[in-house]
Amino acid sequence: MTFRQGQKVEIFQRSTDESWEDYMEAFIGLHGIITDPDVSKNDPDALIEVSLDEKGTHRLPQDCLRIIE
Repeated sequence: MTFRQGQKVEIFQRSTDESWEDYMEAFIGLHGIITDPDVSKNDPDALIEVSLDEKGTHRLPQDCLRIIE
């Protein structure tokens, strides 16, 4: 899936990526906005920067995210 800056996303599941950390479990179910999708690489394995509601900005694996309308 290709993410774009400004899209609204939800962290809907635990990631299988090795960069997933235990503290990220608390983010499951939260919504945010993509601030840096790293479009220069467009690598499906790259982390993308998401600004989460009331939790700051974090770089997250893509397999834990889904676009919300």
